[in-house]
Amino acid sequence: MSLGSPVIEPLSFRKALGHFASGITVITSDAGDEPVGFTCQSFYSVSVNPPLVSFSVMATSSSYPKIRQAGRFAVNILSDEQTTISNQFAQRGADKWQGINRQTSPLGNPLIGGCLNWLDCEIHAEYEAGDHVIVVGEVKALNVHESSEYCPLLYFKGQYCTLDKPSHC
Repeated sequence: MSLGSPVIEPLSFRKALGHFASGITVITSDAGDEPVGFTCQSFYSVSVNPPLVSFSVMATSSSYPKIRQAGRFAVNILSDEQTTISNQFAQRGADKWQGINRQTSPLGNPLIGGCLNWLDCEIHAEYEAGDHVIVVGEVKALNVHESSEYCPLLYFKGQYCTLDKPSHC
């Protein structure tokens, strides 16, 4: 007799995963007539050779189809001083770029000023996964700030948190 798999309640699942601290990024691209972007905490390294990274995005995202069409994106790794930017890019339907200091990456993606680092990527692969899309990008350019002045913006148990400065950064 098979007992089957237990039913995983969505709220319990989210609460369990909330105990995993993650960094906060903003994924950006230029859709030709407008810059697009969204806050993303599900970002990670995939491979060193070739240099691949990945992020997950809701399948219902209004920003990602524009990024897919562009075929490229930048990953802006936020500092602990950028909670307002994270919140701004997490909103739907708002002017996410209002008041944002930005530059242009080598691939033509918008870069958010003041980030810890950025990665400039071309879309390498895409996979449907439940209510999300997993996107793999090949890194074509990057910028690394060596300063320990800032720490990463982290998300843990449903709220932002930071590392103690400066010994942990």
